[in-house]
Parts: sequence; C-alpha cells; structure tokens
Amino acid sequence: MLNSGDIPLSFGDSIIVVSGLPRSGTSLMMAMLQAGGVLLLTDGIRAPDADNPNGYFEFEPVKLLRTDHTWLTEARGKAVKIVLPLLFQLPKTFAIRVLFMERNLAEVIASQTAMLTRKGLQLQLPPETLKAAFERQLMQAQAFLVAGSESKSLRINFGEVLTNPADVAAAVASFLQAKLDVAAMAAIVNPALYRQRTPVPFRTR
Repeated sequence: MLNSGDIPLSFGDSIIVVSGLPRSGTSLMMAMLQAGGVLLLTDGIRAPDADNPNGYFEFEPVKLLRTDHTWLTEARGKAVKIVLPLLFQLPKTFAIRVLFMERNLAEVIASQTAMLTRKGLQLQLPPETLKAAFERQLMQAQAFLVAGSESKSLRINFGEVLTNPADVAAAVASFLQAKLDVAAMAAIVNPALYRQRTPVPFRTR
C-alpha cells in the first residue's frame, strides 16, 4: 500500500486510458486512480460542479486526438480520460491499458438530462435516438478493444463501483498489476452520488 509520502506510481511506456460514455463514471474512476497513487494527465480547466463534485479530470488536448496525438507521449506512465467517440482514434503504436466504464443506458440518459437541465439546456436528440447511437458506439468500442493487439482492457460497471467500491478497487489494482492504495480508492466513492439508478442492477456480461 502507498503512504501519503510515497512517489506516485508510473507504468513505464504504458498509458492507462479511462473511457466510456458520458455520465458512465469516468471521472469517478480517475479520482479513484489518483487516490490509489496513479499519476494523472489533467489540466484542471473544467472545474468541479454539482454534477461532478470531485472534478472532471479532463485534458484539453484529448479533444484534438483525431488530428493530433503528439501529446500522447506525455501520457506514458499516467492515466488519461478519453471519451468513447475518441477512443477509436488512439494509434496502435502505443501500449494502452483501458479501464472501460459501463452503465445502464437509461441511467446514462437520465443523468445527462439532469445535468443539462441544471444548465438550462436539453438533449439534442430524442432519448430513443440517443440510446441507439450509444449502443452503436458501445459495439464499436467492443470491436476496438478486442482488435487492439497492444491494448488490454477491463470493463467496470458504474453501479458496482458505487455499491461495492472495495472489490472494484481491488480488481483495478489486479488488472494494472500495481500496489494501489485500494482503501483510499474505495474511500473516494460516495454512494449518495448514485442519483439516477434503475430498479434492477445492470451488470456487464
């Protein structure tokens, strides 16, 4: 386990990529990794708010991944959040470990709707159209992760993180083959933030 004075972990040339649909728990996983002792690639430009009290942990150059991936060299040995549509733009020349967040799509859409409502906005697509688009992206992601010869992936269910954070933290540490501070990772999780949930728990296959 790490102590507060320990040097944060690095993973050599490998890049830890946290990905998934919007509102699927990617920011929460980044917070857990940081608590566990992993270095993050972030810029702090997007401040915490009511929707993500712990912060968004974003890095602006990620948005340019389709046209410029030179910044990926900065991500070696660290964790970086890459939204699902941009995951497919990662070049195959980098060794990548993907923590892929999954969440019931009804919850994702409900959470997005709540976030936009707080900002005085609304969904640009009808919920059913958005759900179909998300389903296509998830199918593409599965194909991408299976085909990536240099990538390894771990699928993580958002509901499991909120209801069983200690086991999820241990699974992440095992996947990364790192002595993470799993107790600190679990302590970051606030079950009260599971604000849009379906009556029946959603589990990945």
